[in-house]
Amino acid sequence: MSMLTPPGMGGQYRITGDKYPRMRPSRRRGRLVAAAVASAAVLGLLGWGTVQLIDVFTGGSGGTTAAGRTADCRTKAAVAGTGQAPAARAESLPAPGRITVNVYNATPRSGLAKKTAEELRRRGFRIGKVGNAAKEYDKKVKGPGLLLGSPAAQDTSLRVLATQLSGASPRADARKGADVDLIIGDAFKTLTRQQTADKAVTTLTAPGTTAPAKTC
Repeated sequence: MSMLTPPGMGGQYRITGDKYPRMRPSRRRGRLVAAAVASAAVLGLLGWGTVQLIDVFTGGSGGTTAAGRTADCRTKAAVAGTGQAPAARAESLPAPGRITVNVYNATPRSGLAKKTAEELRRRGFRIGKVGNAAKEYDKKVKGPGLLLGSPAAQDTSLRVLATQLSGASPRADARKGADVDLIIGDAFKTLTRQQTADKAVTTLTAPGTTAPAKTC
């Protein structure tokens, strides 16, 4: 140990300068600190790059981890297997035999209301009133038809009735009863083909039916 080395320093510091003595750590320790900082930076970049690659190859969006997407896929698979929506089982829609339909003709062509009502009866619907449309709709329905019912019927009876007439527009009015109206419009030609309509009704009224879950 040099005579200029202060006692107890163990050779870690040395006297430098020719005017005022000062002490500084050896260069070796500085190199070790720099190497440690560089290693930490490299590891951080590698970790970030790995996360980005996971997002690219799994189609993930920002803020969603691979584990989160896996759990979401399992939830969707469970929903599809049980036929339940995530919150609750979807309420089943009424079958045609539980729906009373009033059929009105808003066109100049005669006999359409009666003929259409008979066909709906054959398809299982209950038939209520049959006749000409009220003045507010007479010769004013330009499409194939207009479906009217209470606000509650929009997501129930009117959805089932809509399977019978492609292009018909459902609309809620102020009624409180459960019956619904089919008002035949100028563009009406015929009801939807029965085989197609029956298939649509079966799909709608099946209890607990939900759309297939997307494959993850």
